[in-house]
Amino acid sequence: MRQTTGRFRGSRAIATAAAATLVALAVPACSAGADRTGDAPGAGSRAPAPTAVSPSPTPTGPPPSSYPLSTAPRTVPSVREHVPARGPGWKPAPGARVLVAPADSAALADEGKLLAGELGLGYAESDQSAPGDVQLDLAAQGSGPAESYTLTVEDGRVRITGPDEAGVFYGTRTLKQEIRGAGSAPEGTVKDAPAKPQRGLNLDIARKYFTPEWIEGRLREMADLKLNQLGLHFSDDQAFRIESATHPEIVSTPHLTKAEVRRINALAARLHIAVVPEIDSPGHLGAVLRVHPELQLRDAAGRAVKGAVDISNPASAKLVDDLLREYLPLFPAGAWHLGADEYQALVVRDPQASFPALASAARARYGPTARVQDLATGWLNDRAAVVRPSGKALKAWNDGFFRGGVAKAAADIQAEYWTGKEIGARPPLEYLDAGRKVVNLNDEYLYYVLGEPNQFTYPTGKRIYEQWTPLVLRGTTPVPARYDAQVLGGRLAVWCDLAASQTPDQVAAGIRLPLAALSQKLWDPRPPQAAWSDFQALAGRLTAQGASGGR
Repeated sequence: MRQTTGRFRGSRAIATAAAATLVALAVPACSAGADRTGDAPGAGSRAPAPTAVSPSPTPTGPPPSSYPLSTAPRTVPSVREHVPARGPGWKPAPGARVLVAPADSAALADEGKLLAGELGLGYAESDQSAPGDVQLDLAAQGSGPAESYTLTVEDGRVRITGPDEAGVFYGTRTLKQEIRGAGSAPEGTVKDAPAKPQRGLNLDIARKYFTPEWIEGRLREMADLKLNQLGLHFSDDQAFRIESATHPEIVSTPHLTKAEVRRINALAARLHIAVVPEIDSPGHLGAVLRVHPELQLRDAAGRAVKGAVDISNPASAKLVDDLLREYLPLFPAGAWHLGADEYQALVVRDPQASFPALASAARARYGPTARVQDLATGWLNDRAAVVRPSGKALKAWNDGFFRGGVAKAAADIQAEYWTGKEIGARPPLEYLDAGRKVVNLNDEYLYYVLGEPNQFTYPTGKRIYEQWTPLVLRGTTPVPARYDAQVLGGRLAVWCDLAASQTPDQVAAGIRLPLAALSQKLWDPRPPQAAWSDFQALAGRLTAQGASGGR
């Protein structure tokens, strides 16, 4: 994704449309599978020449005043504001084009070509629109919040502007949904922006292998829902799923090659989705320990502890840091997940007694009052120090942060809150009162755990839509609204504990409506305006899998 400076443009001469002609035009079928790696049909060629839509000297259709006021488009997520107007609206027409101004082509060509392919339009670099055209423009930087856009339907044309590429892209998603759902875009102006900056899906590919094609399919669905973050959990006790040059011995079969990861990241970037990798440590490293048993944590009786490396052994840190440094350039997006959850040395009643070697190492590093949790906090901070120079935002699971203690987790690490059920559970207010930023992955609503073990049940779109909000971080009770700015957003999390219990196609169908509901609640902070049954029917029409099922 290219960066560019926003620009202000003066008014442009716009020819008058023949409104009655537009009303009579048919809507071509949308291309649901369009890929941003290609141009519009003809690999950069235009549909019929622009001269085919030359403006008529005088309008022949009814005047705008004869139309009723338009109603807001029905999209997922819903638009935040629609200013109605009178007029025929807009629908794709033969000879119409998606236009990007030459000055914006480096930034918006991907967006323009994708939309042109989806709507069956031509594509051109021009700032002179004709009736039927869609114009994409970058507005001045700072003219609106990040990822915002304005979509105006007027005089037989559509204009989409935003202060950044992502905003313009989301405007094209709204237009695509308007055409897919109703056949036309209503007259008037949409002003839209997300309530939360982080909106997405977390995917466990360690316990269950998903093909690059399957992952890319989810990226396209996410993009249409204006979701912008894919968490990729690729290392766990069961497997390590990405090719490695520094430690090829730990890589499982099947796995993603680095070329496949680059392809996934390239598509994600064009769809304005950040792929956030996670190498979980110091727990959940069973795949590493199978070939490096010398790093295994053992308790006072010499028993091996599942998935846990010995954090008092410098070789453990070296191996994980080798992997972090290797993969940092492979994932160019701006965030990294450090894991830190469920370190088994800290889920026992007395870690100091059960793991005296860790307790001794903690005292040696942090002083006579230090405990095992301080050594674990030091591990988290040390891994954060490896990643921090890259400029990426840092994340860790909430049960990797501990109350009290000598060592404190670095203040810039976001707490990804998923559970309040662990030993020593800390309620969300402890993180928020300390000023820490939090991301919502509440396991009560947002955990899709294959096979439903440990009393998990598959989340439903209905429950998310009707009950959950970003402030519901733990259980079913929201935190006070004064903390809203510290809650950065949320993700639906797919965990493959019983990997064989669902096929990839079943997973895709099962998360379709929960993702749609999540997108609604993270984009629009208002209580949903439509009943669940209406939203479900709308999502069925608009999402990539249509009405093929899902929860």
